[in-house]
Amino acid sequence: MLHKIINLTVRDVRFPTSLEQHGSDAMHTDPDYSAAYVVLDTDCGLKGFGLTFTLGKGTEIVVCAVEALTGLVVGKTLEEIVSNFRGFYRLLTSDGQMRWLGPEKGVIQLATAAVLNAVWDLWARVEGKPLWKLLADMDPKQIVSCIDFRYITDVLTEEEAVDILVKAQKGKQLREDQMLKEGYPAYTTSCAWLGYSDQQLKQLCTEALKSGWTQFKVKVGADLEDDIRRCRLIRQMIGPSNTLMIDANQRWDVAEAISWVSSLAEFKPLWIEEPTSPDDILGHAAISKALAPLGIGVATGEQCHNRVMFKQFLQASALQFVQIDSCRLGSVNENLAVLLMAHKFQVPVCPHAGGVGLCELVQHLILFDYICVSANLSNRMCEYVDHLHEHFTSPVVIRDAHYMPPKEPGYSCEMLESSVQRHRYPEGDVWKLHMKT
Repeated sequence: MLHKIINLTVRDVRFPTSLEQHGSDAMHTDPDYSAAYVVLDTDCGLKGFGLTFTLGKGTEIVVCAVEALTGLVVGKTLEEIVSNFRGFYRLLTSDGQMRWLGPEKGVIQLATAAVLNAVWDLWARVEGKPLWKLLADMDPKQIVSCIDFRYITDVLTEEEAVDILVKAQKGKQLREDQMLKEGYPAYTTSCAWLGYSDQQLKQLCTEALKSGWTQFKVKVGADLEDDIRRCRLIRQMIGPSNTLMIDANQRWDVAEAISWVSSLAEFKPLWIEEPTSPDDILGHAAISKALAPLGIGVATGEQCHNRVMFKQFLQASALQFVQIDSCRLGSVNENLAVLLMAHKFQVPVCPHAGGVGLCELVQHLILFDYICVSANLSNRMCEYVDHLHEHFTSPVVIRDAHYMPPKEPGYSCEMLESSVQRHRYPEGDVWKLHMKT
């Protein structure tokens, strides 16, 4: 069975999360969590499901970009793709005409991620394994063969990557068993979106503490006095021993970020996330250097375009926490490169997962990171948001504030068809009703 891809469909699926301020922050005040949702059909009946995350308006542009890539995918067999996965990745990202739209950044890279996520999902389903297990069972050389090392060999060569993975073989089975038993540590962002009232924040914090959460993130950046009040409130709620992080979602200039975060230092945040433009590597480096004496790290990555930018962030000591995203980078392939570079620089990876389907996807990558790359849980955790999981056939399982490893084959991003139909934009029933009101 060659599993020939005979069709690719992509749909614009949007959830009206802005109505209740879910996901709201200092820059994105009214997000509607959305996805360009891809389904690959094969000649043997198996399907692959993938998505890329958006905030509502503009999802139709990503859908167009996915459609532009379709001709590079349909007609190929899965075996053809995975036997030269690096070549297939480069085919999608380096088309002689379409790469002009990137290269490897923005809408065209989001589209590439959606397509590749579906390919990885299909591969895992064919092998009958969840994606993290598919990766964990691979030979180090096979893993490395999936990565495009172009532009990063000055920091990480193929030989170094293989060596990192070979060294991590020691204790690998014990770590896998540990994850199956205990799960991967998570933190919650669901308690303190910027648009939430104090009453809502208190209620959600109380419930989270009862459920075993010990690590909390607060959105900041719109108003300093308001931030001081909200950080004081949440610190009082969670106590001095639990962990607090703050996230400005790119709101500030460099000097402003240093000043603003210094004013919040009394609340002992572990990190400030996205303090300034996600493209300003040297700005992040300056902020990191200024905040280090306060014991506050810098975290970023959810809008970092590609492995090249992550390379420079690491070279410049511009971040203390790497935040990979399963849809911003070029799917699993490019995230593997970043995980290996982060390990070489000994910077912990704490993935971004604030969006529809992102928790479902990125759990696989961080499980692989612990089992096969970092072998370390110090200062490491994966974001969790408690929104929209009910729309997936295999939603994440959280137990005692830990991600429990998925057991079903695939990449966990298949949506319920009924949810897709209801939330298709603009023809789904949810949007027809919403537009009437």
